[in-house]
Order: sequence, then structure tokens, then C-alpha cells
Amino acid sequence: MTSRHVRHHVLSALALLVVTTATAATVYAQEQEQERAGARSPVSAAPRATAPPGGEVAVEPSVEPGPRPAAVDRQALLAHALASIDAPEGARVSVAVLDVVSGESTGYGDAAFDTASIVKVDILAALLLRAQDEGRRLTAAEQQYATAMIENSDNDSASALWQAIGQAEGLDAANERLGLVGTEGGDGMLWGLTRTTAADQLTLLTRVFGEDSPLSAASRACVQGLMERIADGQQWGVSAAADGSAWALKNGWLPRSTTGLWDVNSIGRVSADGNAYLVAVLSDGNATQAAGIELVEAAAKAAVGVFADAA
Repeated sequence: MTSRHVRHHVLSALALLVVTTATAATVYAQEQEQERAGARSPVSAAPRATAPPGGEVAVEPSVEPGPRPAAVDRQALLAHALASIDAPEGARVSVAVLDVVSGESTGYGDAAFDTASIVKVDILAALLLRAQDEGRRLTAAEQQYATAMIENSDNDSASALWQAIGQAEGLDAANERLGLVGTEGGDGMLWGLTRTTAADQLTLLTRVFGEDSPLSAASRACVQGLMERIADGQQWGVSAAADGSAWALKNGWLPRSTTGLWDVNSIGRVSADGNAYLVAVLSDGNATQAAGIELVEAAAKAAVGVFADAA
């Protein structure tokens, strides 16, 4: 090797060392700046809105240390979309959504809400787990109650099956097996006052519509079939995000006697732009049921939109 070649290799190595050192210094400086700024976590925390020069409001998503860039982007898109919704004053909303094909999910808000009648899906899941454990199918009476409870949101049927599963204790035991970590059954016969989160309802949906579930294929098919046959007049909610009739859902609505305000919730599976999504939307503080439905449907469209619009 000539001396000119040697000098060339030495200079190249030195240049690489300088670039590597500079890059490491830059990364270290960025990490220190994030630490001093107190980067927010976890992902489920509510986003923060800031007003940059020019007056427009920009939504900053909460960031969990080290997430995939796509997940952070989805959360920012969802927060921005929800910020543009004309939500009623005093109303709260929380959303969770899963792209079934990609497996990517995101959400907004981590507060607990009253379930109202969406707990009926959970009650049925608990009943089916109990029947599986006993090596049997649902009895004719149980099947009749389940059909009325889901398709027509019949409260008497829900009460009968709530007792059959052992009320809150039975629901909580089933939810431990299903992977729900933020749901607590209502006191006594007050199954509609079960408390839950959007993230937990999304987990429940994955157990109903996915194969990784303690529910058998037959049990999942039972729940899915009933959620696809919701009675006329109750076909609102997350179904608003579907492009057509390809949906399965369960809604819940409850006027609170203490405030006169409405809890309005919706969970289910929808198809849009050739893809499938699991969506859970919870809300409370709505002045009327109609206002709550409008809010839930707008939130469901926003949730699906952060995936469908980029597809």
C-alpha cells in the first residue's frame, strides 16, 4: 500500500470517528433535554394542547419512552381529531381503537366510566366462560336471556344473567381471565354502574373477535352473532364509522338521577375502507341522550379515521 493510500484511510477513519462522536453527543443532548423537560407518560394520559405563535391550537400527544413512531403519530392524530369535535360543555369522552389487520392500536383518555348496558357483553362473556368450565352449552333459558339482553338490551334478562354469573364477584373473576384490569362490577344488582375504561373495553372486544381468547370459538361466535343483530332503533354508535352494514355493536345509555346527565357508550367491530376495526367509545356528562349519541358517533369516526385515512 502506498503512503498516499495510507493517508487516505487514516483521514477516512478520523472523519468517521468525528461523525460518530458528534452523533452520540447529539443523542445524549436530546435525551438530557427530554429528561429536563419531564417527558410525559404513559400513552393513555390525556394530550396537552398548546397555542403556538399565530394562535392555532396544536395538540401534543403524551409520549411513552421509546414507542414506535407510528404509534405516537396515531395518538397525535386521534387527539387532534377529537379536539376538533364540537363536544358539549361538561361532557367527557374516552376512546380506544384497534386496526385488526395491522394489530396497531391507540387511544385517548384513561378515566373510568359507568358501563350502562355495554356491560351486557361482559356479562355474556362471563356466562359463556362458566358454561365452558362446566363442559356444557347454554341452556335454552340462558340463550333466550342472552339474545334479549344483547339484541334488544333487555334489562330484566341482564338481571337474570347477572345473578347467574354471581353478580360483581362473578364478573370480576371472569374479567381477570379475560385480561380486563380496570373494570369493577357494580354493587348488588346495579350491573349498569359497573366501572370500566375504554382500554378495557377494547381488550374485551379482542377476546370476543380475536382468536387469542379464553372464550372458545363457539362462544365467540355466539357473542358476535348477537352483536350483529341489534334491534332497530339501537343501531347507532360505533356503527357510524362503518362504510355500510358491516358492523357488530352494543350500546349503553343511562340518565343519572343525581345530575340529570347521560352516560352514553358504544363498543363494537366495524368495517371501513376494506379493513376491520375494534372501537370502544365511553362518554358521560351529556345533557341529553341525543347529544351523547352525537358525541360518541363523532368520536368513533375520528378513531377509525386516524387509520382509514392513511390506508
